[in-house]
Amino acid sequence: MKKDIILAGVGGQGVLSIAAIIARSALAEGLTVRQSEVHGMAQRGGAVLAHLRIADGIIPSDLVPQGGADLIISMEVLESLRYAGWLSPQGALVSSAEPFINIPDYPEIAVITRVIERFPVYRLIEAVSLAREAGHARSVNMVMVGAGSPFLPVKPETLENTIGDIFGARDPALAEVNLHAFRLGREAAAGKGNAE
Repeated sequence: MKKDIILAGVGGQGVLSIAAIIARSALAEGLTVRQSEVHGMAQRGGAVLAHLRIADGIIPSDLVPQGGADLIISMEVLESLRYAGWLSPQGALVSSAEPFINIPDYPEIAVITRVIERFPVYRLIEAVSLAREAGHARSVNMVMVGAGSPFLPVKPETLENTIGDIFGARDPALAEVNLHAFRLGREAAAGKGNAE
């Protein structure tokens, strides 16, 4: 078993937290993990990209080859298209539907959506509103972990345990909010996008 994942977004959206939660969950299940990160301009609003490779054996490189990703999880809808060249023909694209407009010539959202809807397997998730429903606007990244979870080689219970451990160490109430966000994202992925 091998799963190659691209995680994308912009600085401040919690892309690297998503990578850490998925990687820690995979390790908890005895899987091998390799990860590489690129921070665009190392600032809020700059592009952030993480390569995450999970397998039940040896992984020869940290980087996902172009055209080889089984999954892209993107915190930002335009960023999901920036890395579409990494997605395999059978891969799944899971993206937040809301834009983070940080450039002057940002394309119309309807145009971006139409392009995404051409992918064989995709999920567009109203992550910001689901995070608010969960109780904290900053839990968008946990919504996206939930939305991506059906495509991950890790049990949802393991992801929930990791989320509970990480956030519970800071504040049990924060853990509950993020677990709720994860579950809302998972439910949304079951009903959004197209068939696998």
